[in-house]
Amino acid sequence: MLKSIAIVVVVGIAAVLVFAATKRDDFRVQRSIVVRAAPDRILPLIADFHRWAEWSPYEKLDPAMKRVHAGAPQGVGAIYEWEGNSKAGAGRMEIKEVQVPSRVAIQLDFTKPVEGHNIAELSLEPRAGGTEVIWSMRGPSPYLMKLMGVFVNLDRMIGGDFETGLSNLKAVAER
Repeated sequence: MLKSIAIVVVVGIAAVLVFAATKRDDFRVQRSIVVRAAPDRILPLIADFHRWAEWSPYEKLDPAMKRVHAGAPQGVGAIYEWEGNSKAGAGRMEIKEVQVPSRVAIQLDFTKPVEGHNIAELSLEPRAGGTEVIWSMRGPSPYLMKLMGVFVNLDRMIGGDFETGLSNLKAVAER
């Protein structure tokens, strides 16, 4: 009986490991919202890391978080580094590209709680009645992330943060 249980457990673990290996080698999370404001009103809120405190959901994860702004004051070359509690983690963002008034591309490097190197983009597309703001993040999905993805829905987790941030951004831009 004990031997049968052990075999079932080993087969189950092996199945999870094999299943994780079949997952994609990259990931993408994306959310959007329509803001009743022109792109030129929204772009300064995203192309200036000093303004992220007004809307980013990540700013509220740790009130004691250490923040460093470096490089250009805004736009290409602006750098934002942070180190916080276990919720906030640690990392660095650098604005790599700004297409006025439609797009900001950011190199996003996490160092804690796990290392990750991704690209975040905020795109602004004119729509009837305002601007659609699209927040996306993409990057590689190493095996450990694939394994975690078997148990945790990363799209839902990160996407929920994006939805909160976009809602906050909408409120700030529409003031």
